[in-house]
Amino acid sequence: MFAIIGTLILVGSIFGGFAMAGGHLGALFQPLELLMIGGAALGVFVAGNPLKDIKATFGALPGTLKGSKYNKAVYMELMALLYEILSKTRKEGLMSVERDIEAPNESALFGKYPKILKDHHLIEFITDYLRIMVSGNLNAFEIENLMDNEIETHHHEAEVPSHCVTKIGDGLPAFGIVAAVMGVVHTMESVGAPPSELGMLIAHALVGTFLGILLAYGFAAPLASILGQTAAESTKIFQTVKVTLLASLNGYPPTTAVEFGRKVLFSSERPSFQELEDHVKAAAKAKA
Repeated sequence: MFAIIGTLILVGSIFGGFAMAGGHLGALFQPLELLMIGGAALGVFVAGNPLKDIKATFGALPGTLKGSKYNKAVYMELMALLYEILSKTRKEGLMSVERDIEAPNESALFGKYPKILKDHHLIEFITDYLRIMVSGNLNAFEIENLMDNEIETHHHEAEVPSHCVTKIGDGLPAFGIVAAVMGVVHTMESVGAPPSELGMLIAHALVGTFLGILLAYGFAAPLASILGQTAAESTKIFQTVKVTLLASLNGYPPTTAVEFGRKVLFSSERPSFQELEDHVKAAAKAKA
């Protein structure tokens, strides 16, 4: 939503100011300039990235129009789920959650937390490490190292769309200059034309430079920033699970373990101690 609002402010300020200064907006509408700049950027993007990165980038773009899905409500639900799992394993043993982690989509325990259940990667992360804990073959240090490596891999993959869009944005001003040069070449070919026509051709050429810079700093840069923020937020929720499970593995009770997880959250999404405690207790009572 804010991305849309910001873009409207950007477009309104630039084109509105140009119109208020007496400029003709029609002169800025140059489809061929957009074709050269956009086509060149797309070509470089396809040529310079493997297919998996191209798919990841296009797959991530629709999410930039929505708000972040990693809000306080999601984290509260995650904390309640982890608290319930850890409470159950503490009272009934690790084997008590074996069926739940083998088929989370069919589990009544996971089914109570739909916001978490629909995040396939997060559910896989939770169940994989619970499965390792059930097996009892690794100690806390080994599991922590494995978690760190997996989170690092996840973060690297999540940042791919941001890096790809950043590279496109870096090249757009240059492609705008290329389009402008092509326009100047065309103008020089028409040197015998009337001054009014030559002026129009020069104006078209200059629009290429304008569009390249506008697309780079007005669209590509903010888009890359949003994608980077999304990657950081998606990594943070994995770190929350990691800290909570490791705290439990080191012998802390469920209430303390989820407090460990709460402390690593960003301040904008972090619930207070009392807020989290009341929430997990309410979830436990609902289960009872």
